[in-house]
Amino acid sequence: MSFMTEERRMIQAAAREFTLNEVLPVANRLDPVRGDIPEDLIAKMGEMGYFGILIEEEYGGLGLGAFEYCLIAEELARGWMSVASLIARGNGLIGTLKALDPARKKDYLPRMARGEYLGAFSLSEPNAGSDVANVSCRARRVGDNWEINGSKYWCTFADGADFIVVIARTDPTINPRRRHLGLSAFMVEKPRGKLPEGCNGNVIPKIGYHGWKTFELAFDGCRVPGSALLGEEGKAFYLTTSGLETARAHTAARSIGLARGGLEDALKYAQERVQFGQPIGEFQAIRFKLAQMATQIEAARQLMYFVCTEIDQHRRCDKEAAMAKLFASEMSERVTSEALQILGGAGYTTLHAVERYWRDARLTKIFEGTSEIQLRIISDHLLGRPGK
Repeated sequence: MSFMTEERRMIQAAAREFTLNEVLPVANRLDPVRGDIPEDLIAKMGEMGYFGILIEEEYGGLGLGAFEYCLIAEELARGWMSVASLIARGNGLIGTLKALDPARKKDYLPRMARGEYLGAFSLSEPNAGSDVANVSCRARRVGDNWEINGSKYWCTFADGADFIVVIARTDPTINPRRRHLGLSAFMVEKPRGKLPEGCNGNVIPKIGYHGWKTFELAFDGCRVPGSALLGEEGKAFYLTTSGLETARAHTAARSIGLARGGLEDALKYAQERVQFGQPIGEFQAIRFKLAQMATQIEAARQLMYFVCTEIDQHRRCDKEAAMAKLFASEMSERVTSEALQILGGAGYTTLHAVERYWRDARLTKIFEGTSEIQLRIISDHLLGRPGK
């Protein structure tokens, strides 16, 4: 079965050319010095329609599916995973913004599709990550407004975004076994380049995922209008989990892009690096490494294609999406590590992009649900939940 059509091949080719010409040179220049993704690159991505892949055509988007979204994400990640992640600041927030009324959709979504109105997502806290129901950041009514108080962690792009979707607890009286029902989502608008009024933040030092900043946020009397509430009060858990299949497929795509970057750079190096009178690509040990790397990448890609097809056909595939995310992220760390090994000492310098792929690949095993969480999801499908 072939998942690719002529249209998809054209989309893939355009994204590949864009990455090689626009993304990769910028990544090679800025990642070693931890520079931010330039505004002009963001504008070019907007012109390509990459922030509106999943946005309907009536709102100025491309009106495409999860397959095309992941196809483009793989190509962008081959250049810089942060750029492949940036497109989720439009596409990835569609699920939470679906609760907007038609008038606000007509205002926000076309600008989002152009890359002029991008968001950040603030869910995690110092004591709440995979355990979403443990969110303690509070939001309470103050007249016609809401006031948000509490701490958040791991909010990437909090400064560069035009709004932050904040998940906060609005009902602290919920039974501990049903705490997920007390969470609500808020759209906190703000000037680009700044944090919201009533919110302070510290940049979290990271070993990778450069190109943008990740924040620890402290909300202290942050006031937002009543209209900032997204969807029904107390139902944010369902709003945030409804798009997890696409989010995990997107992570698989980013993982595959990183691995492919490592493979392609290692292939090139193996044909150029001469030792003992011949290119190291002539040695069986290196050839077999490359063969294994290519096979693992293709296996992950085909699983991702299947999951994307299921999503676009509106068939539930949370188990398969967890499998794709698990397999691709674990594969990506192995393959990029092997790529670094092939480059030897050169690979352990910032003069080559392989170390960037390796560092960023390590993160894919953590965000959008750790590998352990994916194993829990898969095993629950196979065996049922423990104790039930």
